Amino acid sequence: MSALNTDLYELTMAAGYFAAQKTGDVATFELSVRRLPPARNFLIAAGLEQAVEYLLHLRFEKDEIGYLRSLAQFKNPPAGFFDYLTELRFTGDLFALPEGTPVFANEPIAIVRAPIVEAQLVETYLLSTFVFQTMVASKAARCVLAGEGRPIVEFGSRRAHSPAAGVLAGRAAFIGGCSGTSNTEAGMRFGIPVFGTAAHSWTMAFRDEEESFRALQNLLGESSVFLIDTYDTLEGARLAARLGKPVWGVRLDSGDLVELSKQVRRILDDAGLQDAKIFATSDLNEYRVAELIRAGAPLDAFGVGTQLATSGDAPSLSAVYKLVELKDGGGQIFTAKFSDDKSTLPGAKQIYRYADHDILALYSECNDEFQGEPLLRPIVIGGQRLEQPHAIDKTKEYAAKSIGALPERLRSLEEAEPYPVEISPRLLAIAEDLRREFQPAR
Repeated sequence: MSALNTDLYELTMAAGYFAAQKTGDVATFELSVRRLPPARNFLIAAGLEQAVEYLLHLRFEKDEIGYLRSLAQFKNPPAGFFDYLTELRFTGDLFALPEGTPVFANEPIAIVRAPIVEAQLVETYLLSTFVFQTMVASKAARCVLAGEGRPIVEFGSRRAHSPAAGVLAGRAAFIGGCSGTSNTEAGMRFGIPVFGTAAHSWTMAFRDEEESFRALQNLLGESSVFLIDTYDTLEGARLAARLGKPVWGVRLDSGDLVELSKQVRRILDDAGLQDAKIFATSDLNEYRVAELIRAGAPLDAFGVGTQLATSGDAPSLSAVYKLVELKDGGGQIFTAKFSDDKSTLPGAKQIYRYADHDILALYSECNDEFQGEPLLRPIVIGGQRLEQPHAIDKTKEYAAKSIGALPERLRSLEEAEPYPVEISPRLLAIAEDLRREFQPAR
């Protein structure tokens, strides 16, 4: 993870802070999402582990410093700036929501408090990793809700926006509730179950369909899943039925999935294969999964690809990373932005969750004032991680439990009445005082 994986202006600001002798200032930034995408009633926070790894290994290599020296923007840097970058490490603090936590608009997903250059430089990477995985985990949660208990497998690596994105999509989808992924690297790196047997090319590589099915069954035994729609779906089902056990099931990847699944189910049952599963793919999303279930399709599991790995209907989030506090030689001050449609609230915050609403308060406000559960946790303090990461299956369980605790209306696929997020009176008062200071009456 290169320290250069950031926007250029983060580096020019770093040089400017150095020139202004502000490297000792301590800045607090908050990462949040301004608004939920259409039809999203909540988001699922994800990406924390990659953020922590980045912070703990942040450093500039010799060749990276050499590259910066070659840029026109750094022809006249302050004396000692590149030596400062060579020695730079993250020495600050990170507070964040546990992965799998439902989160709403304008609530902090993460808070960074560090010397201003350190806190500024990490903006781009943190936004990227938190936003992408939160986006995919949130889409996965919707697909899982639509499946009503039937397994959903993430199948989108080949359509992801990069190979690296495919791996992290598998991770985020698992946190969001998927049963596993087709991405083998995600399986190895993160301990996620992996799924997949053979493509249509396998069937076409043999002289006939029966030969291809037998070869697959000899190889995979009880894990065999026959892809039955290469030529004729029902004939493929009859062939699978004649071959019999060992077999896990069959996969449908085209056609009228409702009608075909009913006919395939009868073929399998009549052959004594009542335990054989029917796995459906074919450009699925949460709406299509819900539609198939409503129509009574006897489908046992679903593979969701492109629409999940890219969050096709909401492929981006309005995420921001904003300065909310600054401690310099003159003391600690609150900061906020007040431009139209993009205003922010000052001060580092805590989220208190109740059964039916959240309260957003200053982090410094006494916990005794609020009876809800405080959600933001200290993760890194003074550049040191406080605890080892949780096993990803535990994170998935936590996400499922947290989603289940949300009001029922929020678990709908349709847009519902927003979850109330109240702002503490003290936070409102500080914001109003700051607004009057920087936007005096005309």
